[in-house]
Amino acid sequence: MSLPSFPTITEQVSTYLREELLRGRWSGEMPGQKQLAKLLGVSAQTVELALGLLEKDGILVGRGTGRRRKIVLPEGGLEVPALRVAILDYSPPEETEQWGPAMRQQLQDQGHSPFFAEKSLTELGMDLRRIIRLVKRTPADAWVVCAGSSEVLEWFAQQETPAFAVFGGRHGLPIAGTGPDKTPALVEATRRLIALGHRRTSFLCRREVRLPQPAPGVRAFLDELEAAGIATGAFNLPDWEADRDGFGSVLDSLLDGPTPPTALILDEPFLFNAGFYHLAKRGLRVPQDVSLICTDPDPSFIWCDPSVAHIRWDYRPVVRRVKRWVNNVAHGKDDRRQTLTKAEFVEGGTIGPASGN
Repeated sequence: MSLPSFPTITEQVSTYLREELLRGRWSGEMPGQKQLAKLLGVSAQTVELALGLLEKDGILVGRGTGRRRKIVLPEGGLEVPALRVAILDYSPPEETEQWGPAMRQQLQDQGHSPFFAEKSLTELGMDLRRIIRLVKRTPADAWVVCAGSSEVLEWFAQQETPAFAVFGGRHGLPIAGTGPDKTPALVEATRRLIALGHRRTSFLCRREVRLPQPAPGVRAFLDELEAAGIATGAFNLPDWEADRDGFGSVLDSLLDGPTPPTALILDEPFLFNAGFYHLAKRGLRVPQDVSLICTDPDPSFIWCDPSVAHIRWDYRPVVRRVKRWVNNVAHGKDDRRQTLTKAEFVEGGTIGPASGN
């Protein structure tokens, strides 16, 4: 079960200031930072960050150091035209990570009508023809596509109805999008494994992340191995069917091979958990026999012993970017900007020196 998520103090201050602006408490220009900090009982730094969020939303305009921000409310106030926002998730809603429901809730709070599409990308087999049929029979003013392949996102980018790519193969496409920048973290994780003596590492990730070309983070993983003199191939980035049987089969084929992996990088927490269980079933210990790294965080990791080596990133900036994009679309803006959020490698107890298996 996901742990509850609460807005930060900066987000709470930003929301309060937005509501006061809507009520007409201030006009022309905002009060100064110190005045607001005293009024709200928070630090000046918190006020500055909150005002920065309102600037990004286009409600305030900065006028340089030492000058108060200009208030630029749209005609009629802050009311945003309501949009029907279809969320085409990678997995069914019951398997969606905590950022999915958070995104839906924040869009609802903005007055929009967000809903999950009747089928997810995995249920549609990432089949473009089936996806097109689903889109054509689903009334929506905007689409949010989560972890779509480059082929799927390219099609959405060509449609009249605006679309936003959360994760997925969005790089180089004229479509708005966001996601964590995992490349530096994956480089650090790969170098750490190499330093621990691991020369046989396999990265199990979704097909759309590795084909037709590896995503930047996956490419960086392969480049680091090659820079260390380790030849790369299908062993490092194996192909497999994206279901439970396919995952078990590819693990068995790797572990039963003449040179089994001493480390596995597993894409997403559900694969990490399945991989950990599969190794235990075979009598293999983590990290004594096989080291494990997960490419994403998960609330359940705080309960794990040994602690889980993973890539940590905050989903809240992702949700805020989606909300801002929907509001821009509602106001008729052509927003196709792609942004990245910070990610970092957290070295946990599931990695250790390479074994001699």
